[in-house]
Amino acid sequence: MDQLQAMRVFAAVAEQGSFARAARHLEMSGAVVTRNIGDLENHLAIRLLNRTTRRLSLTEAGQVYLRRVTQILQDLEEANAAAMAHSNLPTGTLCVYAQLSFGETQLSPVLSSYKETYPNVALDVTLTERTPNLVDEGFDVGFFLSPQRFDATMIARQLGVTDVLVCASPEYIARHGEPKTPQDLAHHACLNFTYEKIRHQWSVDSPVGTIGIAIKRDMVSNNGELLRQCAVNAMGIIMRPAFALREDLETGRLVRLLSEYDFGKIVVTMVYPSRRHVPAKVSSFIDFIMRCFPKPESDPWSTH
Repeated sequence: MDQLQAMRVFAAVAEQGSFARAARHLEMSGAVVTRNIGDLENHLAIRLLNRTTRRLSLTEAGQVYLRRVTQILQDLEEANAAAMAHSNLPTGTLCVYAQLSFGETQLSPVLSSYKETYPNVALDVTLTERTPNLVDEGFDVGFFLSPQRFDATMIARQLGVTDVLVCASPEYIARHGEPKTPQDLAHHACLNFTYEKIRHQWSVDSPVGTIGIAIKRDMVSNNGELLRQCAVNAMGIIMRPAFALREDLETGRLVRLLSEYDFGKIVVTMVYPSRRHVPAKVSSFIDFIMRCFPKPESDPWSTH
């Protein structure tokens, strides 16, 4: 019996909650997974899993064993990473998460440059507005937009602070006029996110505090790129971070509105799990990103 492999299989079965899902996760056959668990239980002379036709659960001994196995596998991963960190040539697959709007507009040139510098690192990039658990879902690095909270097991590095802008196309302004105050937005078609915090109103800072402006939602979507394209096509007014609209503003496809008002700021943060030994592929990427964003308190996407 390959005990290390059997331990990995056992941990996967416990995590996935079934032999079949563990087999798919490990890219093994169901028979191999079953045999590994059987061999491990025979070797230990104890049952680790309770199996029924409908349910699989850990025995008390299995729960104790899983905690130790998880630590052993983590220590092994860190030992391997520590050894590999001495290499000047990062290798392996780097799993990156980014919130959609930032990934679509900012990551492509950064990843291209990183790949040129480190050709032996394969990139696995996920863009979504869903907020994942980086550790549980196997991500090495994540890019988040404020507000976010991170637990003590994560390291967060601020990359920049960007303004939130309100914009529309010249065609829209010609047809419907330009709002002169934030309150005028209530009489315009607004293209808005489906997320609850800004679904029904937009906020603007004032001398007396933050004011909520009720908006007319002609369209909502969970995809910022779709909203941007609709704004360019004169469907309505959009509120987005500066980095998502910079190119449209520079080319004149969109025009900034209400520039004398403050619609808030967004902090862009790079986050990665805290480890005693950071793999070379991860440390090289972190260092590369920090060189790309050398002034974390400023706005590298300013449209001024």
